[in-house]
Amino acid sequence: MIIEDTGLGIKRTPNMLVLQVTTRPRSRSMKQAFYKMLAEKLEAVCRIAPSDVVVTFVTNTDEDWSFGLGRAQFLTGEL
Repeated sequence: MIIEDTGLGIKRTPNMLVLQVTTRPRSRSMKQAFYKMLAEKLEAVCRIAPSDVVVTFVTNTDEDWSFGLGRAQFLTGEL
């Protein structure tokens, strides 16, 4: 994967991490708190620099999930 410079001047290393989070809708402040906590924990535990962490949220709702059998289990009440 090639990670292009976004024009923000953030220096990357070979330890670059791109994380996609699938979630239900969250507030802006919840997302900002998550980004901060994630970068801090990855640096403390895994020694991944905060400058090497790129995160994207994919937001969806109950109707966007089927866990098999052609059913939407959140909508049918199975989950």
